[in-house]
Amino acid sequence: MTDPIAVTNAKRVSDSREERRLWALHSLGLLDSPASESFDRITRLASQIFDLPIAAISLTDEDRQWFKSRVGLDRQEVPRDKAPCAAVIENNELLVLNDLLEHEKYASSFLAENGVRFYAGAPLVTRDGYGLGTMCVLGPEPRSVTNEECQALRDLASLVMAQIELEHAFGRIDPVTHLPSRIQFIEDLNDLARDAAGETRYATLIDLANPSELAQTSRVLGPAFIDGVIDKVTRQIRETIGTKIPLYVASHGQCIFLVEENDEKLRATEIERLRRSIQSVLNATNPPVLLNSSIGVVPFKLGEADPQDVIRMAQSAAEDARQGERKLSFYSPKLDEEERRRYRLLADIREAIRGEGHLYLAYQPRIDVETQRCVGAEALLRWTHPELGAISPGEFIPLLERTSLTRQLTAWVIETAVDQMATWKRHDLQLNVSVNISAENLSEGDFAARLIQTLQQKDIDPRTLELELTEGAILKKGVQALRQLKVVEQAGIAVAIDDFGTGYSNLSYLLDIPAKVVKLDRSLVQALQKEDRSRTLVRTLIATLRNLDYRVVAEGVETIEIFEALRRERCDEAQASCSRRHWPRNFLKNGSK
Repeated sequence: MTDPIAVTNAKRVSDSREERRLWALHSLGLLDSPASESFDRITRLASQIFDLPIAAISLTDEDRQWFKSRVGLDRQEVPRDKAPCAAVIENNELLVLNDLLEHEKYASSFLAENGVRFYAGAPLVTRDGYGLGTMCVLGPEPRSVTNEECQALRDLASLVMAQIELEHAFGRIDPVTHLPSRIQFIEDLNDLARDAAGETRYATLIDLANPSELAQTSRVLGPAFIDGVIDKVTRQIRETIGTKIPLYVASHGQCIFLVEENDEKLRATEIERLRRSIQSVLNATNPPVLLNSSIGVVPFKLGEADPQDVIRMAQSAAEDARQGERKLSFYSPKLDEEERRRYRLLADIREAIRGEGHLYLAYQPRIDVETQRCVGAEALLRWTHPELGAISPGEFIPLLERTSLTRQLTAWVIETAVDQMATWKRHDLQLNVSVNISAENLSEGDFAARLIQTLQQKDIDPRTLELELTEGAILKKGVQALRQLKVVEQAGIAVAIDDFGTGYSNLSYLLDIPAKVVKLDRSLVQALQKEDRSRTLVRTLIATLRNLDYRVVAEGVETIEIFEALRRERCDEAQASCSRRHWPRNFLKNGSK
């Protein structure tokens, strides 16, 4: 039986590859371009070799086959649907159809309906493996082909690709510095691996400036200024390392070169001299701008490391160097693995949100200190990765808050929590539930409206839901945040200030926030066990907040001793953070019973 998950994953991989293939095609600028004699010459040659009236260089676009060159065809393009050329790029292999009418798929195709019976096409494939289209020949009568004709068609396809590379330089020369590009670096590294497999080389990557610095400078002074600076710096690099060492452009603002294991240019003093010479050029810009270079070095063995990985590891080392004082760093597998893990988590959390079973909510009980009964719970997001196991919220939530996934994730949390509240309600269990939201959620103009609609759909009393957010989140969004929170408050949903005592903890500012609950951070709560000024501070804080009509919740209550201290100070609630066995039996009884 077919596995539906495997089919879905395969489709996503296929769709992703098709997007990259289309990008490779469109970036060449061939589609809808004027006729070219250099391509027409190859097409005429194909028609003559096969003694057929029709030949074409066909490019497979999203929904059409567009002919860069054609002989014997009146149309500039035909539909992609049921086109044999589209089938060629799916496998990047030669396709021969002796008679289109004998094939169920192609008998009703545009070509067959217009009198074409024979088709043969060889793929036009980039060095990255993306099929652009075909070199094809067609005829009005069925026929077969010989092995020699198949090879001739493949050779003609290679001539077409060579012409494409020749006319478009295929990204081998950087237009700003006129240095060899990343593609040329990869090709040269592959050639070197064949000639000197197993030998050690060191890739040195110079990152001219932080991307944000480049973006800000370009915004103020224009991209032409940045291009001029980059050109001057690369000339300085060339002068410093000499002309015998090939220098390449790894990406915009980054250069890379290779040296052998015992080369003196690997000495720290030489690399520092290189960086200082680069920085001297950057410091001399007119007008002066803030651009700081860094250098990353990565050792690898020829033939054992993929060229793309060499560039990536060198970039990783350069980024690590940017964080240090010396601005020079050798590649660290540990730091690189941590960064790659972060990117993997970001990629996989998207799938976790869409799927089932990997994300779930754990509910941490909140105990009324006076009655010692459970009156609510905080919904805490948890993630069990199918391969990496349990992922700490402290690891993945800060990553998500820097992405557009925050909206989706918060929506999932709220919907899941509300579903749980509805289930409890059906079992005659009334518990207030609090959920955490981020600063980014307060930027969503429809956040409050969507939240209220969710509660209405599940028939949940808004007064049983509480939103938790930090002071920093509110301060970050200012008036916009307060506007959203006031709508929430008017609907009856409570607002709680989370982790109070770790950030601004500004009581005067607190008065402007439509919050009814203040949650003391666990670090403050633990201070109740101490006999010093910190305990006095917590006692005073609880009293002050209660006098201001806030309901005070203590987080991270782990022992009966702390609970008793909270009761003496008349704290309203204690949020448990330990196993149930440490609490008196009636603590976790629901107060609505």
